[in-house]
Amino acid sequence: MARKSVTPPSYYGEPHRFDPTFRGPVSKRGCTDILCCVIFIIAILSYIALGTVAWIHGDMRKVIYPTDSYGQFCGQQGTPNADRSLLFHFNLFRCASPAVLMNLQCPTVQLCVSKCPDRFATYLDTQFNYSRNRSSWDYYRQFCRAGFNNPGKSVAQVLREEDCPSMLVPSRPLLHRCLPDFITTNGILTVANRTDFRDGQGGTTSVLHLKDAANGISSLLDAREMGRRVFEDYVNSWYWILIALVITMVISFLFIVLLRFTAGVLLWCVIFGVIAAVGYGIWLCYWEFDRLRREPEAEVTVSDVGWHTDVRVYLQLGQTWLAFMVLLVVVEVVMVTVLVFLRRRLHMAMTLLREGSRTIGSMMSTLFYPIVTFVMLAICIAYWAVTAIFLASSGDAVYKVVSTQPNCKHANSTCEPQTFSKSSIMAECPDSRCAFAFYGGESLLHRHLLLLHLWNLLLLLWLINFITALGQCTLAGAFASYYWALKKPADIPAFPLTASFARAIRYHTGSLAFGALLLSVVQFFRIILEYLDNKLKGAPNACARFLLCCLRCCFWCLEHFLRFMNRNAYIMIAIYGKSFCSSARDAFFLLMRNVVRVTVLDKVTDFLLFLGKLLISGSVGVLAFFFFTRKIPFIQEEVPKLHYYWVPLLTVIVGSYLVAHGFFSVYAMCVDTLFLCLCEDLERNDGSPSKPYFMSVSLHKILKRSDRPC
Repeated sequence: MARKSVTPPSYYGEPHRFDPTFRGPVSKRGCTDILCCVIFIIAILSYIALGTVAWIHGDMRKVIYPTDSYGQFCGQQGTPNADRSLLFHFNLFRCASPAVLMNLQCPTVQLCVSKCPDRFATYLDTQFNYSRNRSSWDYYRQFCRAGFNNPGKSVAQVLREEDCPSMLVPSRPLLHRCLPDFITTNGILTVANRTDFRDGQGGTTSVLHLKDAANGISSLLDAREMGRRVFEDYVNSWYWILIALVITMVISFLFIVLLRFTAGVLLWCVIFGVIAAVGYGIWLCYWEFDRLRREPEAEVTVSDVGWHTDVRVYLQLGQTWLAFMVLLVVVEVVMVTVLVFLRRRLHMAMTLLREGSRTIGSMMSTLFYPIVTFVMLAICIAYWAVTAIFLASSGDAVYKVVSTQPNCKHANSTCEPQTFSKSSIMAECPDSRCAFAFYGGESLLHRHLLLLHLWNLLLLLWLINFITALGQCTLAGAFASYYWALKKPADIPAFPLTASFARAIRYHTGSLAFGALLLSVVQFFRIILEYLDNKLKGAPNACARFLLCCLRCCFWCLEHFLRFMNRNAYIMIAIYGKSFCSSARDAFFLLMRNVVRVTVLDKVTDFLLFLGKLLISGSVGVLAFFFFTRKIPFIQEEVPKLHYYWVPLLTVIVGSYLVAHGFFSVYAMCVDTLFLCLCEDLERNDGSPSKPYFMSVSLHKILKRSDRPC
């Protein structure tokens, strides 16, 4: 029976909205949001100019090579330091933390050396034993200033003028810097199995005096060792990781193809499969928890164990499995509750998914469009990273006065090493020297370096959101051309994806850039708020922290609202070719007039697609777990030798989820586009011969049946 015609609401002078001859995306359209398009082009040109300036003034050597107190790079080929790739610090006691060492601002002499000290030694002992053991002097003076070879000089004068370090401590290279060889033995921090050593000034120093620096350095050493092992695991298992991702791609492709024929059966299998998988996980966690709590030392908690890089340590604790079980129970209850209350909408969602699968089946090229998006995003992120590195390394070498005299008024002031020996500073502070401090400057570029970094970040966000918007608008235009074809697939235009991409670029670059800019500004302020929150974590002002928390919450909500509105606005742009604001307004009112379907049907569809991604990534993850833990008998010999089996396992799980998300994001965009077109179709037409529905017969039947009260 034909549906009763409903008088359409006013649409602010939009005659084509209810034109009975309307047959899909408007072909005759003009450029929209031209001003924003011009601003976007200017912004891109400024980004290119920023990268050029950073390239001209930046120096990658400052990132690759450490710099000594004379502003020379350690280990750079073609320089006197070519065979001296390590940086050695005279007095580590002046370096309170590893961050000071990494920033090259430690107030002590820094020299390029070929190797780090491997023994304890003091200048006092070396000078005293010079006449009997000259080899010790030859060893020690390689850590002194270049050209220094005067063992007869008094110790006080040597240390005052910083010709040589007062002591040597066994060290090993870390990030091209010689740092003490700290080892923790039975909870005691030692250096070469010693807890104290002579300081070269007649006293004894405990290793604990370097506790602050030692804690950070030992953590860096653990991280470095763990990083090496993780890298080796990737080298040994990359081939199998790639195979797992290819399997995920095939499964995702087959899943979408099968939805076209067996949407109902397949989706019910997905639902019960995920529920069963979570239920099995609950049983497994309880079984492990029950087994571990009966063993000796069952009361050991995660806090008692502390931090370990080996995850297997935590899997031996009952508390870990209890936490997993509680989490899975919560997930199970939420899923079952959602399914019970939305059971009547599942049939409508399944029909919509079947239509989406049929739509994608008519234009299979849309499944591979995410590759284009990925490539463009990779280029933007790489450009941003290179620009940021060159900006950070764009400063000139800055030298500052270092003096051992506490009353020297010129201490920490800038100086020039070429003319320092003849300056008045030497007369006023005889023991002072002009040493390299850091890279910076007082030019226009360096005074506004922070603003340039912020501009670099904002343009990155703008480009990322623009590329995402371009992909959404392109896919929406292609899928809309399918829905508004009265005879499918005969009326579908040729190359719908290419035509939609061309329309989006030619006519709607300004509109897409406008929507992307709004979202980027909100994300930009969110990043600033997150930075401020991180800095104010220990602040005593509770009011400021509360206000900051409220702002973070508001901007989070605003970002997600803009994402939702932009997505639907891009669909309307792809269909009608109007400006961003007009399209966003039309999409908003259209969704409000169908608020029940939006809040229920759309979310049910998203939930089902999420279950599909979860099932695919979980299945591949389980298969990878059994493979990398050698629990598949007939291929045990093929399993690579690993330090941490969780490295390739987590990579496979995360990678498979991203691959499935790439396929399902196209599917989700298809469903969202069909849903908006469906709402438009219901308002535009009544099912009569003069105004026939463009939706399929099965979708129309399910829609009428689902509109009854729940």
